[in-house]
Amino acid sequence: MFYIVEVEDYVRVEPKLFGLKTADAVAKQLQETYANYHDKEVGEVVGIISVLEVGNGIIIPGDGAAYYNSKFKLIAWKPELQELVYCTVDEVTNFGAFMNLGVMKGMIHISQTMDDYVSFSSSNSLLGKDSKRVLKKKDSCLARIVAVSYKGDSPKIGLTMRQPGLGKLEWIKEEKQKSKKSERAEKKEAKPKKEKEKK
Repeated sequence: MFYIVEVEDYVRVEPKLFGLKTADAVAKQLQETYANYHDKEVGEVVGIISVLEVGNGIIIPGDGAAYYNSKFKLIAWKPELQELVYCTVDEVTNFGAFMNLGVMKGMIHISQTMDDYVSFSSSNSLLGKDSKRVLKKKDSCLARIVAVSYKGDSPKIGLTMRQPGLGKLEWIKEEKQKSKKSERAEKKEAKPKKEKEKK
């Protein structure tokens, strides 16, 4: 889920940025510092929205940089359990698929890709035995986050598509069309019964 976070922190502005206005130097330094930044509490920082305040700078002996107490807003994405995410298949392996969630990567085990017996095919795709559905690289999907682990540098995200309304976007569209057809058929069957009851 995306969050807007307000942070107050001392920003270490490197000497190479001293030629800029203080507010611009702090903003540029924040962009560099928070590029590819991840924190368990905040999440994955997507970008700096705005610098709200810049206090007076201090210099620490032995360090050529200046430190400015600053308030700023950033936007971050933090994976939440049970969250629905749009994703794209980055890589298919014999044990599942690696999914690109936009901000982070996730992994879906082969058993969680569809409600079917799934096997890894020679064409580097996952194939459903009965449904004949195929999941391959670059497919767009809708999945649910079912596990988040913070061991290591970045979180490990576990996904599932074995729930109603989830899966490859084409499969979801097919399912909707099938349910609409069956609803229409049920309505047609119900109409003659009502007419007979009136007579």
